[in-house]
This record gives sequence, C-alpha cells and structure tokens, in this order.
Amino acid sequence: MERNSKRKTLWQLFLSTLYISAFTFGGGFVIITFMKRKFVDELHWINEEEMLDLAALAQSSPGAIAVNAAILVGWRVAGFAGMVTAVLGTILPPMLILSVISLFYQAFASNRYVTLLLKGMQAGVVAVILDVVWGLGGKVVRERSAFLCVIMAAAFVATAVFEVNVILIILAAAVAGAVRAFCGRRRG
Repeated sequence: MERNSKRKTLWQLFLSTLYISAFTFGGGFVIITFMKRKFVDELHWINEEEMLDLAALAQSSPGAIAVNAAILVGWRVAGFAGMVTAVLGTILPPMLILSVISLFYQAFASNRYVTLLLKGMQAGVVAVILDVVWGLGGKVVRERSAFLCVIMAAAFVATAVFEVNVILIILAAAVAGAVRAFCGRRRG
C-alpha cells in the first residue's frame, strides 16, 4: 500500500471507528451492525461473509465485543497499524464519556430525565439488535443450507428458551462446523 494511501486509510479507519463508537449505545452487537454498514456496505473494505466471521470471532473471544471487532476489522483492513488505529478509535469515546459521567455520577443517577432517556435508548437498542439478527440471520438463510439453518435455530432456542450460556453455544456450533468440514473433506 502506498504511504499516502495507507495514511488515508488509517485516518478513515480511525474516524470511522471513533464515530461508530461515539454514537453506538447498547453493546457489542449494535456496534457490529454499524461496522457492517460502514466497512462492508459503504467502504467495501471487507465482504459480508468476512464480517459475519469477524463478528463470530469477536463474540467468542474474551473481552468487549466492540474492541474485539475493532481489532479484527483493523487487522483485516491495514494490518498491525490498522488494528491499533481501530482500537484507539473504538475505546476513546467510551473512555471520555465514562470519565465525565463518573465525575457527575450522583447527579446523573438521581435525575429523572436521564433515567427516562436511558429507558428510551433501551428500546432503540432492541431495534438495532433485531436489525443485526435480521441481516446476519437472513444471510445464513439465503445460503439455503439446512445444516446452517438448523444450527442457527438450535442456537436461538438454546439461548432464548433454555438460557444456555452463549460461550457454550458458540463452542458447540464451532464443533458442529468442524465436524461437518472434516466429514466433507473425507468424502471429497
């Protein structure tokens, strides 16, 4: 990558992750949606399948999903420098916001309007998470793979009905995928 081009890419990566992190409330799955829109749909730096894989890796790794996703997307876009740039862009807004909130915590905690604002934001977060489910789940369904649809449905039921830990679901899905790949390789 040419030096000016790489610098421009890093700057755009930083500003994109900074913007996404500053205006995303509701946790990691929400940030994944915005990352998909920015890096897949708008900038075309990665494709939808890669984003799905990166989201799965980010979720299954220890730590905050937003930071994990920034690490993976940054690395994919611009290597080590991209990883550092994306992480800085992702962690700066929450650090600044939490620093300010911690200074005024007592005033925020007892303010009726802040409480109502946060309740309203929760409803918006639910809508954004449903958008993620619809978008990424729809991609799995469009592949027309009975295996993937069964895994997705089983994971949903295990989480929603039986409240199985997400880590166990991810590990079980990974094992099922590995077994399928191994069996497919032996046949081929």
